[in-house]
Amino acid sequence: MASTFGFWDYFIFIAYALLILSVGLYVSRDKKGHQKNAEDYFLAGKSLPWWAIGASLIAANISAEQFIGMSGSGFAVGLAIASYEWMAAITLLIVGKFFLPIFINKGLYTIPEFVEQRYSTTLKTILAIFWIALYVFVNLASVLYLGALALETIMGIPMVYGVIGLSLFAAAYSLYGGLSAVAWTDVIQVIFLVLGGLVTTYLALNAVSDGHGVFAGLKTVYEAVPEKFAMILDKSNPEYKNLPGLGVLVGGLWVANLYYWGFNQYIIQRTLAAKSLRESQKGIILAAFLKIIIPLIVVIPGIAAYVMVNDPITMNRLGDLALNNIPSLEQADKAYPWLLQFLPVGLKGVAFAALAAAIVSSLASMLNSTSTIFTMDIYRQYVNKDASAKQTVKVGRLTAAAALVVSCIMAPLLGGIDQAFQFIQEYTGLVSPGILAVFLLGLFWKKATNRAAIVGALASIPIALYFKVGQNGWSESPLFVNVPFLDQMGYTLLLTMGIIILVSLRQNNGANDPKGIPLTKELFKTSPKFNIGAFAALIIIAAIYALFWN
Repeated sequence: MASTFGFWDYFIFIAYALLILSVGLYVSRDKKGHQKNAEDYFLAGKSLPWWAIGASLIAANISAEQFIGMSGSGFAVGLAIASYEWMAAITLLIVGKFFLPIFINKGLYTIPEFVEQRYSTTLKTILAIFWIALYVFVNLASVLYLGALALETIMGIPMVYGVIGLSLFAAAYSLYGGLSAVAWTDVIQVIFLVLGGLVTTYLALNAVSDGHGVFAGLKTVYEAVPEKFAMILDKSNPEYKNLPGLGVLVGGLWVANLYYWGFNQYIIQRTLAAKSLRESQKGIILAAFLKIIIPLIVVIPGIAAYVMVNDPITMNRLGDLALNNIPSLEQADKAYPWLLQFLPVGLKGVAFAALAAAIVSSLASMLNSTSTIFTMDIYRQYVNKDASAKQTVKVGRLTAAAALVVSCIMAPLLGGIDQAFQFIQEYTGLVSPGILAVFLLGLFWKKATNRAAIVGALASIPIALYFKVGQNGWSESPLFVNVPFLDQMGYTLLLTMGIIILVSLRQNNGANDPKGIPLTKELFKTSPKFNIGAFAALIIIAAIYALFWN
């Protein structure tokens, strides 16, 4: 399929790569007479403006999971999968108003550092090790695998070479420059990401309507498969197990989103690098509005691909090229790469640059956050408490390099996973409810104790596994229940919070914990601009759900 790439496609992609590397290395340079310290490398010198924060949040978030995985879920499920994006927009507003004021007030570098301040060094270390393992073995590996899969499908590049190439690209600027290089290049990445994604959406809808444009294409797609535009699935839908009706709005999806956007180091790190709390909150508003439009560039193309594949007239019109790597319900993650091959010369390069931008920006973000947690929470805690600025930055770079090597080895082993977005959500969901319970009670309940938090975090794993076993075939036994995995996450969160509350009350006889966080109305006061932006975003999301309820 590499032969479908023309000169201008290669030119645009190479120009994009050189632009990213040039900007990344430029902002990474040391100012004359200044040696990078931990704040420079891990928090960009706390100098990021709101627009860089908003763009970087989306660039870190949108990766191959969305372009490849969510488009695949759009092909198989429909618009309902967009709830992950639209509910995330609401979650960002919650994080900006209630979580960020506490985190920035405490001057944090890492999320585990908050755990130490609120609970104990022991619990911080446990969670730091967990997060490092999760980033390396799940997040980094899955992004590399899906990105290399796209390269293999579109350009015929073997999986191993794709993994190595993407790794080297991300490492070329992020290892040297730290968060500053990552965040500033993310601004460019988001431009490519959105424009390239819109190009693909336009192509898909225009092809479905036989050249009559986007709106005609949307009408054609909706009339062909109205069932794929239902936001709230009923129990008769085969995908109900992944998106359980109203449970999406009131259940476990809140667990996934609050955990990801509120307590995920490689996401929250850019907000901690803001010039001020107000600047960080403005960045949150920008990110929320960008999240609202993301389904247009990742989910709609998947639905359009489903219509195209199942319409003999359209397939015949597309010609022999349409027969390459045809997606199916069993191989839904081929939908987005399949669409890219129909783009005309030049635009294909733009769309492919968008996909690469999504992959590389997420890789760079994860690498930086992995090195931040290891350096600040493990190395400086247990290995060298008096490490100099130079030693700290050096260890950060070496950690990122080591994480990249391990994830490169793991990535090809993930082959054969279909609907990778759902897969990643489901298995991350085994641990996220327990961690979320620890954080929510630590932030907003002064009575929560360290012992209770450790007991709750450990107990959450067997609770989650109990539900998982029931889902995987033991539901006929009266000892197990079979509920959708999002509902499992909600139940696990509630049970874990119950355990933490009971242990805390028994330990302190109802008294406040000495490390409880004092909360005031002034702490959560937000600017009129934030309030207006938040209200507008909520109105838009409510209108979308009202329009596509079922």
